[in-house]
Amino acid sequence: MAADAAAPKDPSNSQIAELFEELADRYELDGAVVHRVLAYRNAAKATRDAPRSVAAMTRAGTVTELPGIGKTLEEKLVALVETGEIPALEKLRAKIPEGLLVITRLPGLGPKRARKLHEELGVDGPAALRTAIEQHKVAALQGFGAKTEAKLLALLDAAGDEVGRPKRDLLSHALPLAESLVAELRERGKDAGVHRVEVAGSARRQADSVHDLDIIATADDPQALVDVFRASELVAEVASSGQNGAHGVLHSGMAVDLRVVAPDQFGNLLQHFTGSKAHNVAIREAAVKRGLHVSEYGILDDETGETERFATEEEVYARLGLPWIPPELRENRGELALTEIPPLIEQGDLRGDLHMHTTHSDGRASVRDMALAARDLGLEYLCITDHSASHGFGNDVQPDELREIIAEVRAVDAELDGITVLAGSEVNIGTDGTLDYADDVLAELDWVVASVHTAFGSDPTKRILAACEHPYVDVIGHPTGRLIERRTAYDLDVDAVIAAAARTGTFLEINASPARRDLHDVHARAARDAGVLLTIDSDAHGPDTLPNTRWGIATARRAWLAKDDVANTRPWAELRKLRKGGR
Repeated sequence: MAADAAAPKDPSNSQIAELFEELADRYELDGAVVHRVLAYRNAAKATRDAPRSVAAMTRAGTVTELPGIGKTLEEKLVALVETGEIPALEKLRAKIPEGLLVITRLPGLGPKRARKLHEELGVDGPAALRTAIEQHKVAALQGFGAKTEAKLLALLDAAGDEVGRPKRDLLSHALPLAESLVAELRERGKDAGVHRVEVAGSARRQADSVHDLDIIATADDPQALVDVFRASELVAEVASSGQNGAHGVLHSGMAVDLRVVAPDQFGNLLQHFTGSKAHNVAIREAAVKRGLHVSEYGILDDETGETERFATEEEVYARLGLPWIPPELRENRGELALTEIPPLIEQGDLRGDLHMHTTHSDGRASVRDMALAARDLGLEYLCITDHSASHGFGNDVQPDELREIIAEVRAVDAELDGITVLAGSEVNIGTDGTLDYADDVLAELDWVVASVHTAFGSDPTKRILAACEHPYVDVIGHPTGRLIERRTAYDLDVDAVIAAAARTGTFLEINASPARRDLHDVHARAARDAGVLLTIDSDAHGPDTLPNTRWGIATARRAWLAKDDVANTRPWAELRKLRKGGR
């Protein structure tokens, strides 16, 4: 495609992703088939995750190399970079009220429920929604109720004029971009005499989401390393730069700061900018009692008047009388009281994955392909847990179909060497706490995940407690139902769920899907302290998402979990004996 001097400035990847998300939202509000909506959501993810300019790839004719970008979407991208508009989106904008799109961004509402509000109550934006709530029309609407109405009002009050998309990115998006940039700086910075380059900030602590990126480096020629940063294809623009650093924006729209310091100060900067703020405040307060003052510049000793600088974090913590504290623990949750750091779980400790989906429900690969991919990742066992009979999203599996899946799983297990393939199901917990398969069906399974997927406002605590009592339920899947930066957790009494799990021998899941990471690390630690065993599962819907367990491991480490605190670090022969009644 020839370049046009009069063409508008190329949109950034984040801007393109926003347009695809808007297309998906507007199509869903318009009642489009689910596959079209998903196509645009997948395209938005692929665009946001792309490390280089999608607009430039479109001009070069290579954009279809991105996953989820086919010819139809390429045509829309061509129109966008040539004219600055996507015709299909302009038509939808004329059809769907802007305010209706705005309220879909309230956590927990979404296009389907917004469409219902629009069709039945005439709600077309935040003001109309507030009016409907004040007149108690929302509470009377089927599927909403008084609790939902009150929650929506609280969300409107909290959002004010800031109703919109989240300003933070998931760790799974931010950290790989940071790692790619760090790798480039290390490799291309060799001529600058680069010594060390490390990610700092919340990304290094492996928090749920990230606002921006911090990179700390040391080099013989700082300006040359800054020049490498400025020239990187990963960096969309550089807002400012100097001899000791630069501030830029990646193609995803995320801000990134590079700081280049002297080698003997690297440890101080890395510790300071890793944070968290609460951790650093606690360190400073404890240090003052010892006559020390801690900052990014060093540690000032009142007695000598000298500021000591350190090349490594280990030296910084040792000077403060502390063991080196892993970044995941730096949240001021008791870590400064540690005299010895507990052994935290590592990725290589996982032996199995007990929650994933195939084409039998909403997955993208067969049982066999998922098994082969899991074996390639070095796992010893996996469990196929397709959705059950009342999942409610058009991919339900009836009992006879489940028995056919079980037979297929047994056949694949017999065929493949080097991995054990187990038959399971992710069953839906109904509004009355019952499961949607009879006990004789559940008895045929190797593993049962019980999850809430529907009617989130219908007493999820009571439903999950009932599932914990069920003799065939092994684990509660994504227990709080949160979606990071998109949907708050259910109104759930987590303490009661943890107590029930401990009493009944039910496992609780750390669902490693990067948008879930559920249980949250605080809850996972509380579960461990109550004697509950946890599982870390990918919830994969294709071979490419089996490595999601990385984000579950991150949550587990932030929860202070060791290898033995997680059930599927054990061989299957040992784990199966830990099920209720040793089934």
